[in-house]
Amino acid sequence: MKTRSISLERIALYASLTSLTALSIDAVLPALRIIEVELRVEPPLSTQHIVSLFIFGMVFGELFLGPISDAIGRKKALVLGLGLFMAGTLVAMFATSVGVIVAGRILQGIGVAGPKIATRALIRDQFEGEAMARIVSFMFVLFILVPMLAPAMGQLVLAIAGWRAIFVVYLALSVLLCIWLIARQPETLPPQTRIRFHPVTLLQNGARILRSRRVTLLIIATGLVFGAHLQYLSTAADIFFDVYGVSTLFPAYFAAFAAGIGLASIVNAQIVRRFGMQSMSEGALLGLVILGLSLLSLSLVYQGRPPFLAFMGMGFLVFFCIGILFGNLNAMAMQSLGQLAGLGASLIASGSSLVAVVFAVSFGAFYNQTTIPLASGFLTTGLLGFVLVRLASGASQEPVVPVKHRA
Repeated sequence: MKTRSISLERIALYASLTSLTALSIDAVLPALRIIEVELRVEPPLSTQHIVSLFIFGMVFGELFLGPISDAIGRKKALVLGLGLFMAGTLVAMFATSVGVIVAGRILQGIGVAGPKIATRALIRDQFEGEAMARIVSFMFVLFILVPMLAPAMGQLVLAIAGWRAIFVVYLALSVLLCIWLIARQPETLPPQTRIRFHPVTLLQNGARILRSRRVTLLIIATGLVFGAHLQYLSTAADIFFDVYGVSTLFPAYFAAFAAGIGLASIVNAQIVRRFGMQSMSEGALLGLVILGLSLLSLSLVYQGRPPFLAFMGMGFLVFFCIGILFGNLNAMAMQSLGQLAGLGASLIASGSSLVAVVFAVSFGAFYNQTTIPLASGFLTTGLLGFVLVRLASGASQEPVVPVKHRA
């Protein structure tokens, strides 16, 4: 029987666990240029990969930690994920080259999928109705605040103690969360309801999900949108510094773009029932096309350095469109998964992350101290995403029937 009440402590624990992903991506951004100078970055690696290959690690964590939590319990999966995150943090903290930092970040990415995926399952095990809505509402506030505040926190730590101290903060936070989890959170998945981790069944069900044309198209579309966001995250510090000479105020401008995503989430929640997810997604993708084309045109006219106010205004609107797309595309992809929702969520998360990494690394490689590659990425995402979402609307929405393993 699922409960309808929840303590503030429990809400705070779940919100803190899920916010670890955004904090791990955004807090390190102000340090990228310092790391580049101190460790003398050489091709083919760049400091962009400190962000993008963190997401690459998440691909594997998201794929396996969901089914693992079904097999060994939510709490053990969370502890496993936090342990891997700590190990990756230690590797990056003591790194003497960017290659070692990237290796640590990949391990961090694998580990952070535990808090990201298993916490969702843990909440679903326990709560419904108003309690579920209360948790989601609180987490929504964290999802807005963490990306807005994390770069400022990273810049403060950087100024006081250097870039390695940011990883000290990651380590301290993950240790505290692990202790808090072990001490205060009971297991929510009884042994009798666990699903044995059976590779053959997982492969068969995974294949059935990916054979759904609609789901596969929406995974790619979601990955492109995430990829545009990741391309910005990977190059944001460089763009603000190289193009506009901004350094100390970088967290404030970064927060302004993050506010666009937050505002979009609020607006989407109010009007999506009226217009529908399909129309909202198509409208947001057309918005990306228009904004990407406009920013690209301005970038070409101004030799890669469009006026700062124009860049900020268009950037805010771009991230408003991305905020509309994040929730709607995921929900659309999940619609036909039925009993395979757990595995489907893992596949959607890992598949879209993989597409995002390929997209961000590909476009990031063309960074030339102008806004032209970023604008091109936004335009490409809008064009391809619109085509994919239109094709998905015409595909079958029949539920995917699972293969059930017989012991």
